[in-house]
Amino acid sequence: MPQILMDPESKSLEERFALIKTPRRNRPRYPEACVTPVAGEQEARAGAAPTRNLHPALVYGPSKSSEGQRIYYLIRWLD
Repeated sequence: MPQILMDPESKSLEERFALIKTPRRNRPRYPEACVTPVAGEQEARAGAAPTRNLHPALVYGPSKSSEGQRIYYLIRWLD
């Protein structure tokens, strides 16, 4: 995992439980279009569908990348 610099005073960047749609789980960050924030850990775990490449995770973001995309950083997978 890459080291993520977290800003405790940020109003938009925060840790969130989410579902990430991806066939590969080896990336340190994911575009906003692949990430669906959910209310909590139970919702993330319940929404998981590995056969549809939908995986529960704890993420940090969204942040703006140098390419101008909004991205989420993976903190850890929940499964």
